Amino acid sequence: MNEKIFKTLSQVGASGIVTGILMIVAGITIGIISIVSGARALKLKKKIMI
Repeated sequence: MNEKIFKTLSQVGASGIVTGILMIVAGITIGIISIVSGARALKLKKKIMI
């Protein structure tokens, strides 16, 4: 019984680490895309006449 609990907790811990790494990668990617989009918008702002 204790071995089953230990294996389950090991799997939960590993999945938590994998999920955390994926969220960090996704956050960095979204941040970079946001910065690039903002820079493009500021660059194009000069060409727009209102």
